[in-house]
Formats: sequence, structure tokens, C-alpha cells
Amino acid sequence: MLRRRVQDILIPQFDVDANPIASTKRMYPYLLDIQSDTLSALATRIVVPLGRASFLEGEKLTRLTPTATLDSEEMLILIPQIASFPASVFKTPIGTLEHTRDEMVAALNFAIFGV
Repeated sequence: MLRRRVQDILIPQFDVDANPIASTKRMYPYLLDIQSDTLSALATRIVVPLGRASFLEGEKLTRLTPTATLDSEEMLILIPQIASFPASVFKTPIGTLEHTRDEMVAALNFAIFGV
């Protein structure tokens, strides 16, 4: 059985990390971890990209793509682009968007249940 140290698997929900994919980093510079902390032992994390609002004006949908400000730049939290990434790519978070939790939960509910 593979054993990992607790600090190696704890990745707090709503942490923001740099996008590790060079080809998409310009438009989507960050990934937001939305996975529950209770699932930290999984090898993957559920994330949504944060896109530069200045590049994505046509993508802004009030209930589906909440906004957040990082480094003085408005970002869209792109709930429709939910994905999973290997947990190993998340090394050093640059911040958290915990304060946008209610907006993200509402957007997820809208995307999945239409409410």
C-alpha cells in the first residue's frame, strides 16, 4: 500500500494555482480548486479555469461565470469549463477565492440543476 504524508495530500478547497499548461496560460492564467477537502486523498483535483475578463467579454454570463479580482485584474470563474487535473501539479497556491464560495456554489447549482 502506498502511503503519503498528510501535508502531501492536503490541498485546500478554493486555492488558486498557476495554470501549468503553457499553451493556455495567457488566456487562463490560473486554476481554481473547487474539490472538497474531504477528497484530498484522490490523485486528481476538480478545478475550474480563471480566465482574463478582458479576453473573454463574450463569455461573461452573470449566474454561470462569477468574477473575482486577482493581482488587480478581473477574472471570470469559468464554471462551464470544469475539469480535473493531477493533484501533483499544484505546488504553491498564489491565493484563495474562499470569499467567492457562495457565488461559485450558485453557479455550479445553475450549471448542473438549472436553479
